[in-house]
Amino acid sequence: MQTLEVVDWRRRVFALYAEVREATDLAAAHDLWRRGRDDLFADHPASPLLDDDRAHFTGLRVLPYDPEWRFTCRVEPTEPQRLEVDTGTDGVVPFERIGKVSVPGVGSLDVWRLASYGGGIFVPIKDALSRVPGGTYGGGRYLLDTVKGADLGGSAETLVLDFNFAYNPSCAYDPMWACPLAPPGNTVAVEIPVGERYGARR
Repeated sequence: MQTLEVVDWRRRVFALYAEVREATDLAAAHDLWRRGRDDLFADHPASPLLDDDRAHFTGLRVLPYDPEWRFTCRVEPTEPQRLEVDTGTDGVVPFERIGKVSVPGVGSLDVWRLASYGGGIFVPIKDALSRVPGGTYGGGRYLLDTVKGADLGGSAETLVLDFNFAYNPSCAYDPMWACPLAPPGNTVAVEIPVGERYGARR
């Protein structure tokens, strides 16, 4: 995969989330996000889809928008913790826990900072549907990964967590990727019935 192809993918993801943050019609913004990601997966040279999967690709399995799953959460202090992810190609990627958020009806989620060049906030989520056939990806999904553009906004003290925008990491599509997966502090016992599901669209 060419470096400039990955750079272009990142540019387009940043631009897509910028449009989402500026939107006043959240359902329309979610549809824009879904269609934008479908286009990237189908046509972009940096798509994580394997060649055989891309040949039969008709779109990602994203559920309709439900405004009940959007929250603005205050980041509360918690004990520091370090997470090191061995990605193989990129070596060990370190994360530091900077706080936690309490999400009504969901529970507590750890908030991580990428502790290397570029920084960024990282919030993965693994819900009960990860254990259900046709449910969510077994390693969890990403809510925020701001160093790669997945940023829904907030303030100096809060984060916008909209579970409708939960998406699968690249390793869900191609085993050559080694992705940070949801640790225990980002694993919840409830089902989150919105966002991207795992597997081909039916």
